[in-house]
Amino acid sequence: MQKVYTDIIQIAGDVIVVEAEGVGYLDIAEISTRRGTSLAQVIRIDSKKISLQVFAGSRGISTGDKVRFLGHPMRISTGDNLLGRIFNGSGLPLDRGPALSENLTDIGSPAVNPVKRVVPNKMIRTGIPMIDIFNSLVESQKLPIFSIAGQPYNELLARIAIQAEVDIIILGGMGLKYDDYLFFKENLNAHGALSRCIFFIHTASDPTVECLLVPDISLAVAEDFALKGKRVLVLLTDMTNFADSLKEISITMEQVPSNRGYPGDLYSQLAARYEKAVDFEGAGSITILAATTMPGDDVTHPVPDNTGYITEGQFYLKNKVIEPFGSLSRLKQQVNGKTRQDHRAIMDTMIQLFANYRETLEKQSMGFQMSDWDKKLLKYGSLFEEKMMSLKVNIPLEEGLDLGWKILAECFTPEETGIKLSIIEKFWAR
Repeated sequence: MQKVYTDIIQIAGDVIVVEAEGVGYLDIAEISTRRGTSLAQVIRIDSKKISLQVFAGSRGISTGDKVRFLGHPMRISTGDNLLGRIFNGSGLPLDRGPALSENLTDIGSPAVNPVKRVVPNKMIRTGIPMIDIFNSLVESQKLPIFSIAGQPYNELLARIAIQAEVDIIILGGMGLKYDDYLFFKENLNAHGALSRCIFFIHTASDPTVECLLVPDISLAVAEDFALKGKRVLVLLTDMTNFADSLKEISITMEQVPSNRGYPGDLYSQLAARYEKAVDFEGAGSITILAATTMPGDDVTHPVPDNTGYITEGQFYLKNKVIEPFGSLSRLKQQVNGKTRQDHRAIMDTMIQLFANYRETLEKQSMGFQMSDWDKKLLKYGSLFEEKMMSLKVNIPLEEGLDLGWKILAECFTPEETGIKLSIIEKFWAR
């Protein structure tokens, strides 16, 4: 029998403290007030003192209200009925559709046992040359998109959602502006991708606590689909807002702050979400792409700094392009040797020549006289930026490789590229 408690001894922000027994960590409770019922989640147990964060905020709650613990963590409905639907951070409909209560699964469950994981070995094509050719996205990979405010990381995520060769897209929005939410909804709908998408949206005007639920809800639903054999891509934006919500709650609970005021368990909190990326043996997979804004473009900020220790590389979005020298996919070698024979040659050669182009730009800015080789590099760099780096470019991998050969042939002789003769003889004519 579920016990009802009326011993609310403290209310601080969106956190209330109750005296109770037999309660589990992350269990859900119902708070009955004069205005209705609110849900809350256990976030700390200190003997009989139970701290709960209230999803809709603590406004209207008094110390005489009743708290009933449900005896289980928060649950979310799963299954095909979610496809094409839009929900808030608590899993309630935002699209005027019916609330769902079937096929419930717990959120925040542990990551998958490594024994059940498959070594990542399948590429996810996106139609974006700077990803497909130079930093291939691998199924079950976890990658952040490091950026700064004002960069088009939401536009990049939307484009990946439309073009990625996966079965299901789950978008978890945290602290989104309402315009950004509408952008995702209208853009994916216009391109016919909404039917394979599920949205869990927390906007900047929603309660802070709901922001913390979005990654867990998104990943719980993704895991259910993956176990049924689906290739799921989870897109999260923005994990810095998630970390800021953690900081706000920890300050409310008067925890001792760590670096720049973030809680000391920031690494563990981030890792618990990112480690959900998995390729199940005999089933589907979960791949995670998470936008992470860097205040002041500072990669040593606690959020990107901790993220870099967890994930398998990063995409670095700068000046509205994916920067080749800040980006890295540590798993790309698992797949780009299986795509086409010339993939690695094109990848390595074009990046090396682009590095030479950047050095030539520095020489030019300092007034050095340009040699014939420098002029070739300047032409090459301009073509590379226009036809490869621009996020407007949308071509399949094979066409991108052919375009790479075309750019090289337009600027250099075969010998100047340094590519193996056997590869040159087979692909240069392209």
